[in-house]
Amino acid sequence: MAHAADSPWRGIARQAWLDLLPFPGRFAMAWRVSLLCALVAAVAMVYKVPEAAIGCYLVIFLARPNGAECVGQAIGLIILASVVVLAMAPLIQATADDPLLRICVIALTSFTFVFLGAASQLGEIGSIIALVIAFILTLVDSLPLGEIATRGLLYAWQMAVMPMALMIVFNLVLGTSPHRLLRQTVVERLEAAATALVLPPAETARRLEAPLAEGIDAAGQQVMLARLFHTAPTATVTWLSGAARTSYQLLLAVAALPAGLAQEARAALSEHCRAAAAAIRAGGRPPAPAAPAGPVGNEALRTVQASLDGLTRPNGGTDAVAPKPPFLAADAFSNPDYQRYALKTTAAAVICYLTYSLIAWQGIHTAMITCYVAALGTTGETVHKLALRISGCLVGAAIGLFSILFVIPHLGSVGGLMVLVFFGVLPGAWVSAGNERISYAGVQVGLAFLLTILNGFAPSLDMASARDRVVGILLGNLVVYLIFTGIWPKSAVADVRDRMARVLAALSRLAALEPAARAAALDDAARVETEVEKAHEQLRLLPFEPASQRPAPAGIARLHALITETRALLPPLMFCPGQEQGEIAQRLSRASAQVSGTAGGAGADGAADAGPDAPGSLAARVRHIEQLAAR
Repeated sequence: MAHAADSPWRGIARQAWLDLLPFPGRFAMAWRVSLLCALVAAVAMVYKVPEAAIGCYLVIFLARPNGAECVGQAIGLIILASVVVLAMAPLIQATADDPLLRICVIALTSFTFVFLGAASQLGEIGSIIALVIAFILTLVDSLPLGEIATRGLLYAWQMAVMPMALMIVFNLVLGTSPHRLLRQTVVERLEAAATALVLPPAETARRLEAPLAEGIDAAGQQVMLARLFHTAPTATVTWLSGAARTSYQLLLAVAALPAGLAQEARAALSEHCRAAAAAIRAGGRPPAPAAPAGPVGNEALRTVQASLDGLTRPNGGTDAVAPKPPFLAADAFSNPDYQRYALKTTAAAVICYLTYSLIAWQGIHTAMITCYVAALGTTGETVHKLALRISGCLVGAAIGLFSILFVIPHLGSVGGLMVLVFFGVLPGAWVSAGNERISYAGVQVGLAFLLTILNGFAPSLDMASARDRVVGILLGNLVVYLIFTGIWPKSAVADVRDRMARVLAALSRLAALEPAARAAALDDAARVETEVEKAHEQLRLLPFEPASQRPAPAGIARLHALITETRALLPPLMFCPGQEQGEIAQRLSRASAQVSGTAGGAGADGAADAGPDAPGSLAARVRHIEQLAAR
């Protein structure tokens, strides 16, 4: 056991292998992305659209299982590209003759948009905007003013708009509709509940971890897209909207069922969940549930019955909708992490730009691009992404070099190039269709392959181009690593503590609610589940951090135990009868302050002075959480 704890890389390798295995819909996603990249490459070659590799990269980066989401992103990027091109012309004119002013503009715009991306709902789009503006401004050094201000900007617009226009048409024909994904989500939750009901109580929580960790935000977005693009009748979307929330409530209630519930009752509920899943998969509504199969006084069992009954109604069991999150984070201007992250990313990009400009090696400009796409909030996240980028780059470049040596000399048509692009991108598309732990490596496999074989308006046989791209990526990775581990390094442990403090504060607020209001607070419960899962993922990234920044193994084990106990607390807390929950709310609030480091000395002492709690009770779980939260 100690050896496993001291050697986490074996577990990481095993998880990576599991992440590469097929799952329903993965191959369909991979071949669609590959085919669309082949179409983009063909159109670029025929109509002389520059930087075909970057256009294909946008396709891989923005591809989603939801066809409507892809269409929405493509429309947004077309509008964004048009606005940026119009705004860049006067900016280039103003900075063309003053390199120092140009660097200042790059730094200012980079900091602004990276900060907005980190501190708002803009997300990764903020870094993309910063990258586009910075990259266009750096081209002033290598092209005449008139050309860069007119033809260069027009080419940049074509490079972005052409693949997005193809993405819109492609997804209108072959994309998966959001209402189909919603229906699939409801079916998967019902099947997960059916399986969990017949498992031993000790294994039920483990089976429900993954579907609960998904939360309900993705389903809410699919409902919004289904209504926006009217992909299904209004009545169908209304039912799916309610069913998505009701099925999530069903999972929470199943997780909270008492261990002493009779096996016959569990089997009956499981059978009904499977029947409901089969009916929904066939495009209908589930049948009405049977009479209650257990003690009427059990709140979790009543919720299971009510959820199954709600799925038969026209509104899917509820008319509630997810609240829209604010654009800016609540601590956008008070949390220094956002500003520090933007400063570090900008500094890395400017250093890379100055480096390849001073040594006159424009071919390694991918160094600056790397800074924007590889930087993340914590050191562990950043180094993990650097590792994915390097490994993906090397694999993609190897596929590209193999193609240059053995395939491209035999190509004689655009059709042959399309076949090469399809099969060359397919491995990267397979990886990128996976979860966030590995998807970025797939994007890099595709990008490195395309940058290697596409240079100009024909398949490239120039190996120097592939060398320069790889050198640039390695340089960017080195600069990002040195800056993010040497200046204001933020360990994944700090992020875990921040997230767990928010989780415990949310649980405290739930505990303070009346039982009926608590059971209906589905958005808060889903947020707790997703935050706990993100904290767990951060702990998995600790091996990527320098040893000097990692805590002692005992501290890591304590955080793992805190995550496990907190995750186990939510379902019974949601459906507890409500006696003495005010005291539990106070204790959870103290634990939140302890995790964040803002607690006074009386918090832990007060918990220690409390009377003994019944084994297995809610209070006993909270007591254990208090002990783990104490530093």
